[in-house]
Amino acid sequence: MPKKTNPVTQKSGASINIVLTAIVLIVAVVVIGGVLLLNRGGNSQNQATPGETVPASVLQPQNSNMISKGPEGAPTLVEFVDYQCSSCHTYYKQVTSKIEKQYEGKINFVVRNFPLEMHPLAPTAAKAVEAAAMQGKFEEMYHQVFDNYQSWATASSGKPSDDKQRAIKQFETYAQQIGLDRDKFRADMNSPQVEKQIQQDKADGSEAGVQGTPTFFLDGKKINFSRGENPLQGMRDKLDGALAK
Repeated sequence: MPKKTNPVTQKSGASINIVLTAIVLIVAVVVIGGVLLLNRGGNSQNQATPGETVPASVLQPQNSNMISKGPEGAPTLVEFVDYQCSSCHTYYKQVTSKIEKQYEGKINFVVRNFPLEMHPLAPTAAKAVEAAAMQGKFEEMYHQVFDNYQSWATASSGKPSDDKQRAIKQFETYAQQIGLDRDKFRADMNSPQVEKQIQQDKADGSEAGVQGTPTFFLDGKKINFSRGENPLQGMRDKLDGALAK
């Protein structure tokens, strides 16, 4: 004769299983969250919180590369950029190149390096721009790198290129076009001074809470665009508001 199952015991056992499963899931979430927090890097505790004003010493240290310089007390726009980042290139074409022309001489426009690991040629491009800056041609190389983006940054597949030799050849061509000493340019690209500058930019960006590119700050506050907001008009509105103060 088949043994009868006690419905009360059966229900109780199912409830216990559900509770145990929930506990296991909660513990797993806590453990994974802890691991992710630890892996964010040693300076995560010093990162700026959302809405906090980041000090100028972090965002705009002395001798920062500038696209535009305004009068004393002018608003300061800071961009953390990855030159191989397709979003940075899109923003350059649709937003920052227009802002640069419209607000030239009215605002300080500072550009900092933040090459991401997912873009294999971003560090090389940053070195090219910094090497040009050492000969007083930062702005010119900044434009060359973005204006000729497709010739070095993307592969035939449309994905980010990892062809470092091709990129360096292109950057050396740009250096010649903008009147740089090519031998000095090559030496500076591989110099400890340029590498140190890029690493300092990245460290400052991390301290300011930068996680992706492009990231903008206006007078120390991170710029966030609303969903559906036109970035160009949004940037203009924010800059006009800062200029009106």
